[in-house]
Amino acid sequence: MKKSSEIYLFEEMPIPQAVARMCIPTVLSSLVMILYNLADTYFVGMLNDPVQNAAVTLAFPVLLAFNAVTNLFGVGTSSVMSRSLGHRDYEDVRTSSAIGFYGTLSFGVLFSVGCVLCNNPLLRILGVTEVTHQATADYIFWTTSLGAAPAMLNVVLSYFVRAEGSSIHASVGTMLGCFLNVLLDPVFILPWGLNMGAAGAGCATFLSNCVATLYFLVLITVKGKRTYVCINPKKLVPDKKIIKNIFVVGIPAAIQNLLNVTGLTILNNFVTVYGPVPVAAMGVASKLNQIPMQATLGIGQGVMPLVSYNYSSGNRERMKRSIAVTLGIMVPLSVIITVGYYVWAEPLVRVFMDNDEVVSYGVPFLRGLCLGLTFLCVDFLGVGVFQALGRGKNAFVFAIMRKIILEIPALFVLNMIFPLYGLAYAQAFAEVVLAVAAGIIMYRICHESPEKTPLPKR
Repeated sequence: MKKSSEIYLFEEMPIPQAVARMCIPTVLSSLVMILYNLADTYFVGMLNDPVQNAAVTLAFPVLLAFNAVTNLFGVGTSSVMSRSLGHRDYEDVRTSSAIGFYGTLSFGVLFSVGCVLCNNPLLRILGVTEVTHQATADYIFWTTSLGAAPAMLNVVLSYFVRAEGSSIHASVGTMLGCFLNVLLDPVFILPWGLNMGAAGAGCATFLSNCVATLYFLVLITVKGKRTYVCINPKKLVPDKKIIKNIFVVGIPAAIQNLLNVTGLTILNNFVTVYGPVPVAAMGVASKLNQIPMQATLGIGQGVMPLVSYNYSSGNRERMKRSIAVTLGIMVPLSVIITVGYYVWAEPLVRVFMDNDEVVSYGVPFLRGLCLGLTFLCVDFLGVGVFQALGRGKNAFVFAIMRKIILEIPALFVLNMIFPLYGLAYAQAFAEVVLAVAAGIIMYRICHESPEKTPLPKR
């Protein structure tokens, strides 16, 4: 690691340039990740079989549950790493990354074992019917029973590399796996290839995650002493201060993701009642909506190390300007995307499944989902700032508000008032409230005392 170069980025580089340097590679990798999720939907959709497409949609909450672990150890550990770098405690950076790596590996193995042992109950919870059972089970076998650990390690290692300022390397590893997945999908899914259907999409995802994880392991090994990211088991020590600080940020982030899984599972169960065609349509609309969502999340994640470092080093003015510049990028961009999605909803849905019945459901679904994008970007940035500053309590409150207090009750109410179609507007309702709350709290954070605030002592 070129220490002087990274310190210049964190401490002296002009704010717009620093934000761009950190965020652009992260956004690109986030968009490529969505590309490979959409690739599953696109190539499975080419089979023109709603059952196969519904299988990918119904299994998606399981893959989303991986993010609970990646948030626990990725978000939590990277926050500790960046703040430790801010006050030059390099040994804590190495120890925290080792704890995060082996914690992720352990949870990945446990996740796979649990999926194998509880396969049938899991499928019932996901809302799988007799029609969609086999296709969904085959997809989950590859992505979860075999692929949980590499899928999690791929994401967590990218967080670690980004935390020390190497945003480009973090993005290259992520994009490598994503591009490979896109290349393998048609070979494994389509009749001219191996003709595996949804199972082929799962197999391609598994192989691509293995390659991406291998890239990061080789990168860390080659860089050696030039990186503070450490996977040496000798650094795996039970440091109570570090573990506490990982969990203070990571547990709320993990809970937030588990609640996202819960909300998506409830949504799928509502939609399943209406048959596999609406399920397939909701899957297409949801994944299209994930594109700007992931771009927004990528900006928030990209700027986190910059915010963490300057908060920890006491440079509160630079931290405030970083947040302001980021917000000035996110809001106008999300407004433009919302208008585009609303106007061109039909051709966008048809790209992924040229089936008139699916399109008739997918268009109103996409228009309802996209209305929350502008508010969601403020909410996402707010939660990112809370995580960067180690304020797990704020992030936890927002997670509870988003799903338990706002979105999940809205699903029940809107489905009663506007059966099926009202479900797409629950997220927008929740995000309006959360955006206002996030704006207020970020304003207060930016006007707090500018004293240096290191990690809590042992």
